[in-house]
Amino acid sequence: MLKLHEKKGFPLFILMLNLFIALLGQGMVIPILPDYLKQFNVAGAAAGYLVAAFGAAQFLFSPIGGRLSDRHGRKIMILSGLSLTVIADFIFAISHTLMLLYIARIIGGIGLGIMVPSVLAYVADITTRETRAKGMGYISAAMNLGMVLGPGIGGIIAQFGLRAPYFLASFLGLISTLLTIILPETLPIEKRNISKSSKKQESIIKQLTRSVHMSYFKYLLLILVMTFGLVSYETVYSLYAEYKYGFNSQYISILITLGAAIGILTQVWLLDKVVTRFGEFKLIKFSLLMTSIALLLMIVKVNFIYLLAVSSIFFAFNSFLRPTVNTLLSNETKSDEQGFVSGLNTTYTSMGNIIGPIMAGNLFDINFNLPYILGALILFGTIFLTKKDKDEVIQNE
Repeated sequence: MLKLHEKKGFPLFILMLNLFIALLGQGMVIPILPDYLKQFNVAGAAAGYLVAAFGAAQFLFSPIGGRLSDRHGRKIMILSGLSLTVIADFIFAISHTLMLLYIARIIGGIGLGIMVPSVLAYVADITTRETRAKGMGYISAAMNLGMVLGPGIGGIIAQFGLRAPYFLASFLGLISTLLTIILPETLPIEKRNISKSSKKQESIIKQLTRSVHMSYFKYLLLILVMTFGLVSYETVYSLYAEYKYGFNSQYISILITLGAAIGILTQVWLLDKVVTRFGEFKLIKFSLLMTSIALLLMIVKVNFIYLLAVSSIFFAFNSFLRPTVNTLLSNETKSDEQGFVSGLNTTYTSMGNIIGPIMAGNLFDINFNLPYILGALILFGTIFLTKKDKDEVIQNE
């Protein structure tokens, strides 16, 4: 794995396992959610609201979780977040009213909102500037792998009952929580005391307003745009493939799985080498260019192989973006504010997860090419956010 001390390599593995299981649980419920909701005599609209409830809860609690991890340590917040996801999945599994489903999704969003910034801060604690990009890459790959394998596993487990995937997700989360107990804490007590003695917790509005004036805001904006682009792509992808090519769910599943698998392989085996060879800024610029080109190529109708190739290009270069931007964001943050900034990271990600599907869905209803055209223009325009500051150049020299 990373060229780290063994005592640091094992915690990284546990963190990867935590996020893999958490996102695996989220992915497992995707293919069965429509049929599951039929038990409550509801359909698409309710599914949309459930997704929005999760994203909104994550959006609200990410900065809170990040700040709390600076005050009380990374481990306790990771444990708290995992515990909430376990409870959320279990409630979803035993629910017999729609209200309980909403409660479960809100609890799950809070859990992930608390956990993810703490995990990112933990990775920043145990890595150096040289190994941080690879560490972030492993974390992103674990999350992506969970989302890729989740739908397939969920479909298989659902043969034993529609509620079975939710029970399994809760059980796996419990195992992950127990494994996390053995994790060492990485934030020294003295740094936690400094954070505790700082000014009173700001509201999320004030935190977002303050982030606009910080030197790392351009990286947060990049995260928002990247998330918006990826979620917009994924939201209408199945509909797009069906409307434009007439593909059924089997072909669409192959497209998504293979494309995402290529993205994972790219993160694990190529990211560190490419960053070392070209540097973060050049890699981000080129990746934004290639993802925008891939989105434009999507609107050209050819055949299955062509769509698979274009999808693979998009996933491969998109997989470079998040860990690389996370690395730049972490490098520009003080050690006692890693949790806070990681919380902002997750908050901006949640904003993209809320805005992206809504805009993509509405544009698709107007013209099914529009989501990809707008996404390409936004990603291309974001290239100008990656200008390297003179101070950073001097510091690197």
